[in-house]
Amino acid sequence: MPDTALVRRARKVNRVLAETYPDARIELDFESPFQLLVVTVLSAQTTDRRVNAVRPTLFAAYPDPPAMAAAPREDLERIIGPLGFFRAKSEALLKLSAALVADHGGEVPGRLEDLVKLPGVGRKTANVVLGNGFAVPGITVDTHFGRLVRRLGWTHETDPVKVEHAIAEIFPKRDWTMLSHRLIWHGRRVCHAKKPACGACTVARWCPSYGAGPTDPDAAALLVRTQGPA
Repeated sequence: MPDTALVRRARKVNRVLAETYPDARIELDFESPFQLLVVTVLSAQTTDRRVNAVRPTLFAAYPDPPAMAAAPREDLERIIGPLGFFRAKSEALLKLSAALVADHGGEVPGRLEDLVKLPGVGRKTANVVLGNGFAVPGITVDTHFGRLVRRLGWTHETDPVKVEHAIAEIFPKRDWTMLSHRLIWHGRRVCHAKKPACGACTVARWCPSYGAGPTDPDAAALLVRTQGPA
């Protein structure tokens, strides 16, 4: 179990980030658990904004698992072509949709153990779907989340599953989904991988990595993004 001082510091950071990002949420657009599952799969190695741009066309043509499972591969590839890796992603969507039809009656399951058995769905994607599509608390360990929890000194683990379990010991379950959103927003906007905006960081006083980037407020302010990357 983590020590008491670490837990207190981590929970304070979460409270301050809640004040910093009161609108924190998933930045992928969706209207159903199926749409959320698909756009999360598509978001690998591209940006949420690009996925959001192709989403209306994709779901107008293939609104549910049966329709997408029967989609002509070339049509799927054409629609999601702008996202890159379109052949692999088309294959993933066809297999995923077929599995939903065959194993779950065309519905997205609401349990982690079922989601991770679907083709191309790992714990990160499953937790995104659970937390945002079913209101089931989940910790989403993407690259931003992993980077920030290590910089903040909450864990030294690098394996995403071990990171997830370590953070789950620090925070109550009810906080998991929103904690994920806040850290991801902070990672996209302030705590960048190469040059974090330390001088503009609202949680700098609790961060053992303070100084990894510019500490001068004016220099740091130039690095802050007002939204996630394009």
